[in-house]
Amino acid sequence: MNTGKVTLVGAGPGDPELLTLKAVKAIQAATVLLVDDLVSPEIVAFGSPGARIVNVGKRGGCKSTPQAFIEKLMIMAAREGENVVRLKGGDPFIFGRGGEEVEHLQAAGIEVQVVNGITSGLAAVTSLGVPLTHREHAHGVVFVTGHAQPGSQGTDWRALAATARDAKLTLVIYMGVSGAGHIQQELLTGLPASTPVAVVHRASLPDERSAVTTLGELDATIAREQLASPSVIVVGDVISGVAAVSAPVQFHVA
Repeated sequence: MNTGKVTLVGAGPGDPELLTLKAVKAIQAATVLLVDDLVSPEIVAFGSPGARIVNVGKRGGCKSTPQAFIEKLMIMAAREGENVVRLKGGDPFIFGRGGEEVEHLQAAGIEVQVVNGITSGLAAVTSLGVPLTHREHAHGVVFVTGHAQPGSQGTDWRALAATARDAKLTLVIYMGVSGAGHIQQELLTGLPASTPVAVVHRASLPDERSAVTTLGELDATIAREQLASPSVIVVGDVISGVAAVSAPVQFHVA
């Protein structure tokens, strides 16, 4: 059997110029592209004209392709000798279910590689001209999902708030817009209402929108500004630096 391989490629936050060279090479070499809903057409355009493109969109609140079906597609195509690229928004290993996919592919005896991408939580704050960590304001950063797995209790926001306060951490919340009211209430048990917060919608893309507010006004701000998914919520003192930025900061990869 001429078994092919699968590469999980991080497409980054959306701007095609933020792709790594390794990601572009993998996309160009693919014979089958399994494309997430949040991957921009400009990134898919790097694919070979002869590549088969399969859209396997997965977005919160929308009809999604079942994860088990996506994994089955990857295994079937690889066993047929295809060079499969699973093109995922952001980074495959940060809320991209890349760990699950690697486990299933390895269990099926399929060669699998991972190419990292810039996660939207990083692109979001950089678009505002502020960092995730800062020697004076934030000694670390926590990436956390606001979308609990069905049947689980989800994140202990009260414990996280206390830890963020005591350790001076920046909180980067993915998929948290729909549950922002609950998240806000729980975080307020450990963080002051004046804590700076930013919400960034479609970071790095031409239609990016953002709002800077406080934790006490988070839910009201999201409703007023009509900020929907996909958005990233960033909580912490690093956001206080947004007002000090006099000009937009371009995102560059070192």
